[in-house]
Amino acid sequence: MNGVGIICEYNPFHNGHIYHINKVKEMFPDKPIILVMSGNFTQRGDVSIIDKWTKTEIALNYVDLVIELPFVFSCASADIFAYGAINILKNMGVSHIVFGTENLNEDDLIKIANIQKKKEFDILVKEYLDEGINYPTSLSNAVYDLCNIKVNSPNDLLGLSYVKELIDTDINPVTIKRTNDFHSKELEDSISSASSIREALKKGLNVKKYVPKETYLKLNNLHFNEDYFDLLKYKIISEINDLDKYVNVDEGIENRIKKYIYEANSLDELIGKIKTKRYTYNKLNRMFTYILCGFTKKENIKKLEYIRILGFNKKGRDYLKDAKKISKLPIITQYSNKYKMLEIEMKTSYIYYLNEKDKVSLMEYKHKPIIK
Repeated sequence: MNGVGIICEYNPFHNGHIYHINKVKEMFPDKPIILVMSGNFTQRGDVSIIDKWTKTEIALNYVDLVIELPFVFSCASADIFAYGAINILKNMGVSHIVFGTENLNEDDLIKIANIQKKKEFDILVKEYLDEGINYPTSLSNAVYDLCNIKVNSPNDLLGLSYVKELIDTDINPVTIKRTNDFHSKELEDSISSASSIREALKKGLNVKKYVPKETYLKLNNLHFNEDYFDLLKYKIISEINDLDKYVNVDEGIENRIKKYIYEANSLDELIGKIKTKRYTYNKLNRMFTYILCGFTKKENIKKLEYIRILGFNKKGRDYLKDAKKISKLPIITQYSNKYKMLEIEMKTSYIYYLNEKDKVSLMEYKHKPIIK
């Protein structure tokens, strides 16, 4: 097995992603590209503006095999996200994983990952957490204290989570420096961040310059978090005394939700009111997605149960045949109620397709992998 893995969200697929894939093809010209992709909900707690099947169709113009990262992992903190994605790629027998970073290279990340094994690292992180600092910043501060390297950008932190999962495996990490600002909400040149493209789409601006034609033609029936706010608000108010059953509703944050839910008129307004030094925007955004989707602590499965194929081309099909011989997890191509994790996927899809109820059955029960 000799595939190259990419972990992505493609929210939406844009020119920067083509740049990334082309770099992978330059480095590994003969190797199949195996994509592990978030489905309808992403790592920051956002809904994907384009559904997972359409994203798969777009991606297969550039890669060979697309695998779904289940909701349990795709809409989660960096370490959980990385655990799910890397374990899929381990079972698929890839030799390399290529990902983007802002400032750090693979040597920096390996050094930091090994530092995180030390007892003094855990002690430092706990000290910062006890000061009321959120986990990403506490981690960054502890790393800087121990090796004088700053890890303060989202993609560097995510890359670090990947490398931690790759320790003691045969998979090699390879970094590509990002060409734009991850946080930027302004469109730039021909390569702009997914955040800036989503922001432009919200405003009704034309983004044709920033995405390939395959994406541009699919920019209809878009989904945004705010589209679901009325449902979220209803759900919170109707379960106002039972919110702590949901994932991430901890440490009394439910009291702040109760305090502000009645007066908030948008998701951003609600998050702005309850946000504290300890709770990052992304953590709160994920928490509200969990409440919206009814994702409870009892459902919070920790281990990967299966590998679900969303699509492939001929090269990907050949790779898949070999992967089935080595994977320790079942590789599935259609919906089955055999897996609890897949039942969660169905439930979250019902929420995502709320205004397209006739499509839900097709998307989950009947939809087979897309073949290019």
